[in-house]
Amino acid sequence: MKFIMQPTPISTHQRIATIDIIRGFALLGIFLVNMPALSAPALMYDLYSVHPTYEGIDRWVRLLFDLFIQAKFYPMFSFLFGFGFYIFLSRVELKTDKPRKLFIRRLVILLAFGLLHLIFVWYGDILHTYALIGFLLLFFYNRKPKTILIWAVSLLVFFYIIVALPLLAPPSFHESSNYVSETVGSKKVEEAVSMYREAGYFELTAYRFQNEVIPVLEFFVFNVPQILALFLLGLYVGKRGIIAEPALHTGLIRKIWLTSGVIALPMVLWLAAIQLDWLDYGVYKEGLAYLLITLSGIFLASFYIFSLVLFLQKTRMNRILQSFEAAGKMALTNYLVQTILSVIILVSSGLYYEVSLTSGFLMVLILFSMQLMLSHYWLKYFHFGPFEWAWRSLTYKQLQPLKRKDLPK
Repeated sequence: MKFIMQPTPISTHQRIATIDIIRGFALLGIFLVNMPALSAPALMYDLYSVHPTYEGIDRWVRLLFDLFIQAKFYPMFSFLFGFGFYIFLSRVELKTDKPRKLFIRRLVILLAFGLLHLIFVWYGDILHTYALIGFLLLFFYNRKPKTILIWAVSLLVFFYIIVALPLLAPPSFHESSNYVSETVGSKKVEEAVSMYREAGYFELTAYRFQNEVIPVLEFFVFNVPQILALFLLGLYVGKRGIIAEPALHTGLIRKIWLTSGVIALPMVLWLAAIQLDWLDYGVYKEGLAYLLITLSGIFLASFYIFSLVLFLQKTRMNRILQSFEAAGKMALTNYLVQTILSVIILVSSGLYYEVSLTSGFLMVLILFSMQLMLSHYWLKYFHFGPFEWAWRSLTYKQLQPLKRKDLPK
C-alpha cells in the first residue's frame, strides 16, 4: 500500500530573503512603469502607433524612464516567477506525490485573479499572462540546466528578430503607419479619454472589454517567447542555486553582473542619442528606439538583479535593502493594490489624462513608500498579505493560518 502525504504549504521560514527583496524592488519599478499607462490611454498609443510628446521636465523624466525603467522591471518579475516555480515545485514534491497537480491548481487560481483584474480594473494586468505561460514551465522542470538555457536564449533571439523586422520594411510602410496614427489613432485616444472621464463604471467596463481586454488577449501570443524565456532563465538560476547560495557562486555572479552592465551600456547611450535627437533615423526612429528599450531591458534587469545580490552581501547595504523585503513577501497584494488604488484616485477624481509624467512619478514614490511601511506593519501581525493568503488557501484547499501567534507587544 502506497503512503500518500498530504500536501502542506511551504513554511514562511523556508523563504529566500534575497528573492523577496528583489521582488520588492521590482514592485517599485513595475509601479513606475504602470503609472503612465494608468493615467492615460497608453494602449491606444500602442495599438495605433500614437507617439505622445513631452515638454519641459516631463521630457527628461520620459528619457529617464526609457533608459533605466521602461521594460527593465517586468523582465525582473518574469525571472522571479520562473525562479519561484522551481522553489515551489522542488519543495512541494518532497511533501506530495502530485506536485504538478498542485502547481496547476495554483496557476488556475492566479489566472482567475488575473482575468478579474484585467476585465474589471485595468488592461495592463500581467497575472493572466504569467498564469497561462506558466503552464509551459512544466515541460522544462526535469530538463538539464544547459537545455533550459539553450531554450531561453533561442526564444529571446526569436523574439528580438520579430521586434526588429519592421526596421527592414520600406519607408512607405512607416509613412502609412504615421497616417493611421494621425487620423484613426488620434480619434481613438480622444474616445478613450472621454470614456474614462465621463462614463460610469459599468459603461466604462463595457467599453474597456471591447477596446482593451479583447486586443490584449489577441496580442497574448506575441508575449509568449520573451516571457517564457525569462521564466526559463529564472528556472535555470534556480536549478544552479546561484541566488539561493550566493557565497558559492560569487565569481559567477560578478561575471554575470559585469557582462550585463557592459552589454547594456552602449545600448543605453545609443538610445539616449536617439531620444535626444542627436541621431536622426527618420521614419525608423520609433522602431529602433523600441528595440533598444526592450533589448537593453533584458541586460539591465540582469544587472539590477545581480547588483542587489552583491549588495546584500554587504552589511550596510543589507540593512537598507531589507526595507523592500516585506513588500516583496506581499508582492501579489501590493501589485493589485497599486492598480486598484491608482484607478480609483485617477478615474473617480477626474485626474485621468491630467497627471503629468513628473506628477505621476512623485505619486508613485509617495504611494510606494506607504506600501513599504504598511507591508512591514502588516507582517508583524499576519503571516501573509490578504491575496497571498487567499491564493495559498485555495491552492491547498484549506484555510491557512493568517494571524500570527507571536504578536508584538
